[in-house]
Amino acid sequence: MSNTPHELHEEFPQDLDRIHALKIHDQAFAALLEGYNEVNRTVHRMETDIETVADNVLEGFKKQRLDLKDRIAAALAKLA
Repeated sequence: MSNTPHELHEEFPQDLDRIHALKIHDQAFAALLEGYNEVNRTVHRMETDIETVADNVLEGFKKQRLDLKDRIAAALAKLA
């Protein structure tokens, strides 16, 4: 089990400028980022036992985080 949060600046270090620009100019992308950050914080709390949950609940949140990360990557790929 990892106790390291998956922050976007660590996941996409090469895309920080594009992430910032999209966040400012695309409301849907900004909402996607906020959704990722919220789920990521929840996963981190679960992994560090701040919130104790069943393994299947944690796995569900991890899958949701991965889906959001994939959607962010897809949005960034459209700009490349």
